[in-house]
Amino acid sequence: MTVDWSWISDHTGDLATLTLSHLQAALTAVLLGLIVSLPLAVVAHRVRRLRGLLLGLSNILFTIPSIAVFVLLLPVSGLTRTTTVIGLTIYTLVVLLRNTVEGLDSVPARTKEAAKAMGARPLRTLLTVELPLALPVIMAGVRIATVMAISLVSVATYIGDGGLGQLFTDGFQRNFPTPVIVGVVLTLLLALVADALLVTLQYVLTPWTRRQKQGA
Repeated sequence: MTVDWSWISDHTGDLATLTLSHLQAALTAVLLGLIVSLPLAVVAHRVRRLRGLLLGLSNILFTIPSIAVFVLLLPVSGLTRTTTVIGLTIYTLVVLLRNTVEGLDSVPARTKEAAKAMGARPLRTLLTVELPLALPVIMAGVRIATVMAISLVSVATYIGDGGLGQLFTDGFQRNFPTPVIVGVVLTLLLALVADALLVTLQYVLTPWTRRQKQGA
């Protein structure tokens, strides 16, 4: 299987456009997943009776095949980027919700009690104590969700979107391997770069974890 390098040089503009479109869809879905999952995770953490229900529903949504999700959304949002983003957001929820709940669970009770003894209200404790301490676990979920979303964007090719996934369709239809290979490589690079950036962001946002390692 050979690569036609001249095809790549002739389509650099198109490849850049597809790559940016691919990344935009994935990151938008992860951001929306965070916005939805954070309040749900707080509810699941504090109201134990709802914990199993919320986590169970997210697991059920995750079991639905991705193509089926996009097809089910078509009557609502049509052949648009909105359909792609909603479908991807649904898949990010199971990872983000579970990791956020686990992160909040990992905060020591003594730390929360100390904040309460100092007069901190529940919302302030959540924002200044619980969420920061839960951040490493939450960021682990964000990394998984981001890589997963980047890989799933290509499935949206079946509804006319799909970013780099369009290269797969083009290559298969013409029995021309170069677009397929390029699509795979660019998707992998996107995932690797996004994960590296998230690791760096976590490093910057959690300086106390570095001090703990140095103290150990």
